[in-house]
Amino acid sequence: MPLLPAPPSPSTGATPTDVARWVAAHLGDLTREGPDGVAPGVVRGGQSAADAALAALDVSGYAGSRSTVLPVARRGASRMSPYIRHGLLPLPLVWAAVSGAPTRDRTKYRDELLWQEFARHLYARVGRQLGTELRHAQPHVAVPAGAPWADDPWPAEMNCTDTVDRELHTDGWLVNQTRMWLASQWSVRAGADWRAGEDETYVHLLDGSRAANRLGWQWTVGTGSGKPYGFSRWQVEKRAPELCRGCALADACPIEQWPEADTGPRVAGPDLGRAPVPAGPVEVEGGGAEQVWLTAESLGTADPALAADPDRPAVFVFDEPLLARLRLSGKRLVFLAETVGELAATRPVEVRRGAVDVELAGRSLASTWAPVPGWQRLAGRLRPAEVHP
Repeated sequence: MPLLPAPPSPSTGATPTDVARWVAAHLGDLTREGPDGVAPGVVRGGQSAADAALAALDVSGYAGSRSTVLPVARRGASRMSPYIRHGLLPLPLVWAAVSGAPTRDRTKYRDELLWQEFARHLYARVGRQLGTELRHAQPHVAVPAGAPWADDPWPAEMNCTDTVDRELHTDGWLVNQTRMWLASQWSVRAGADWRAGEDETYVHLLDGSRAANRLGWQWTVGTGSGKPYGFSRWQVEKRAPELCRGCALADACPIEQWPEADTGPRVAGPDLGRAPVPAGPVEVEGGGAEQVWLTAESLGTADPALAADPDRPAVFVFDEPLLARLRLSGKRLVFLAETVGELAATRPVEVRRGAVDVELAGRSLASTWAPVPGWQRLAGRLRPAEVHP
């Protein structure tokens, strides 16, 4: 049935396991792991969890520790990105939250927030063309005969890539340093298609967005910046030396030296000139809508369409055709279900599964404009009666 019961809410005592069971029962056939493999990731969904994370945010020392990989206790990364990605914590709110931090740490942290904002602007501008090279083709890499990644760009024999790959699959979250390791090893050294690698990380990351993830891969591979990021043993020894000490290839490391990769040739990518960036309405357009259409881009209680009328019911649709195509990890759906379930515990929220334009056809909808092609395509069909900036 397209109408689903509301997911269990963390605010009423539901555990991540409870929500994982709900996802397995109602969406498990759409996940990468299947119903029997659905499990929560390392970051809990919901506005309460987001608010608690923001209240505890302390970026003192961030500039020096943000790239630390191991030990985990010394990592400086904040793990706020899943909440930012799904609109639980708007960027200006997080920006303001670090205003009292030491200057160097505050500046570096805000640089990362600006990267998120820039990625959204770029995605709004070029849309699906972000899946094509921006300025340069992927560098050609001559893979040495007998290289351990001939069949797997992230070989299990290499403790560094294997450990990070397992963390990606289990936790659904990685520090930025190891994201660059995986992208560089996949594309710059092993020569595999960067799009396939980006897909492989996207389906698992709790903060996975085509905007930030694709732009990150393009920067690392050098298709955007023109300079490939080289991954070698030096980074591992600096950021996580225990990985090298525990590696079976410690005395025959295949990444001992920098990878040999030149900048790829220029390509005629999307127009990156000084053209307007689509940004939606400046003021609310329309009015009088009967129901709020919630999207995965904006699931926080501060969502403008949601906050405009605290008594107005909402609806969220798990997009069946899209999920069947993407085959996201179940942990991503657990995060979304926790968030939707908590909303449904505080106000009427209808939860459905199916094609969004079919499930919502003919309804009087209010929605918040989103800088993604999917929202614009669906809004063109559904014609919301009320669109918020």
